[in-house]
Amino acid sequence: MSDPADLTISEAGAAMRAGALTSVDLTEAVLQRARVTESELHAFLTLDQAGAKSAAEAADASLAAGDDAGPLHGIPIALKDNMCTKGIETTAASQILSGWVPPYNATVVDRLAAAGAVVVGKTNLDEFAMGSSTENSAYGTTRNPWDTDTVPGGSSGGSAAAVAAGSAMGGFGSDTGGSIRQPAALCGVVGLKPTYGLVSRYGLIAFASSLDQIGPFARSVDDAVVLLEAIAGFDIHDATSIRGEVPNFRGSLNEGVAGLKIGIVTELSTTGIDPEVKAAVSRTVDRLSDAGADVVDVSLPSCEYGLSAYYLIAPAECSANLARFDGVRFGHRAEGLTTEDMMAATRAEGFGPEVIRRILLGTYALSAGYYDAFYGQAQRVRTLIRRQFSAAYEDVDILVSPTSPTTAFPIGDRTADPIAMYYADVCTIPVNLTGDPGISVPVGLDSKGLPIGFQLMAPALGEERLLQVAKVVEDQAVFTDRAALATSEVAS
Repeated sequence: MSDPADLTISEAGAAMRAGALTSVDLTEAVLQRARVTESELHAFLTLDQAGAKSAAEAADASLAAGDDAGPLHGIPIALKDNMCTKGIETTAASQILSGWVPPYNATVVDRLAAAGAVVVGKTNLDEFAMGSSTENSAYGTTRNPWDTDTVPGGSSGGSAAAVAAGSAMGGFGSDTGGSIRQPAALCGVVGLKPTYGLVSRYGLIAFASSLDQIGPFARSVDDAVVLLEAIAGFDIHDATSIRGEVPNFRGSLNEGVAGLKIGIVTELSTTGIDPEVKAAVSRTVDRLSDAGADVVDVSLPSCEYGLSAYYLIAPAECSANLARFDGVRFGHRAEGLTTEDMMAATRAEGFGPEVIRRILLGTYALSAGYYDAFYGQAQRVRTLIRRQFSAAYEDVDILVSPTSPTTAFPIGDRTADPIAMYYADVCTIPVNLTGDPGISVPVGLDSKGLPIGFQLMAPALGEERLLQVAKVVEDQAVFTDRAALATSEVAS
């Protein structure tokens, strides 16, 4: 058998059930990969080797006793460090939460445990999920496994890099404006943002509550389905959680695209898109057409305003959500001051520059005299975007675009220019504003050997159709062995 760390979840599960592999062996292979790559990548903030080995031993014992929890049984996965884990430090990559150990698990963490998954660690991110490159972490930058001089994307760059490098077989991130799909594109893996409310946000440290959604990173569309199935469903602890039956994500997975109508969003596929990315998207669309899909251009003019609306709505919500980090209840506290001065000093010391920038922007947008002109107007634009997307889905089954305007850019290239950094999310933000699902699938390499992502979007709760088309995109992509290339530089 090849290195178990390079297997897909489906392959590893089959090997374990055939008696050719144990969870202990699989987990050790993944941890060994992390030991080799972490000095270069810094994908993890916490690598829980002892806890992972113990969980793997328990998984093997229960499987031997005939207790099979399902496709994730014994599979090593990684969690973005903004999901609460009982007994394991959770920092959201911020100094203000340094040393904080939650007394409870996020719902997603409990569901993964029930599915038999083995958590190997907590991954790096932009502080409080605010960023597009994982350079805003208070604990150092994560690097892209494909080229360690480039960023892995953000804010869930640690999880994307870990899955790409083989130091986790699957991972989870949160997506507020593209923070799963954009790093998935830059790291050459599959990244899925589910419908808002399909996955519980209980225990997720909030950035922007009306936009945040937890979702998986995987090496294949099949693996993404397995990961999503484990975490989806109603949760009484989350008021925004969707009631009712969970959709059958794999019902049409292998049915192809013949007879489906696919719309290319022109506003997300032309201006500002790197020519190599544009060419790869065009080739992918041609393959979908050759496979029997009816491909048409779709104009959604409101997308032009999505970036501006997002950078008013998200900071406004973050300014309210982050008010709780004041040094009184948990996390970092400035010492030797009166209560009011302590709160101010704690926040000044604990928050990084990007978080402070967004808090100030959000507070201003919500202030008296400016609320309607800024936050209110942004919400009206959001409504317009929702209506235009809903109208488009009356004519097409799936919308497509590039995931990111460019491939991975050099570390430090955009840190002095916030606007250039924000533009990295221009293609992904619209479906956060609408609440619809979106997925990024790798479809090729540029001339520098860096991955290119292709984004697919569907109406709310349209994951079954979304995954059906994503599977065809994946099967037809011209893409060199991702696992071998992604690990070659850092593992050599």
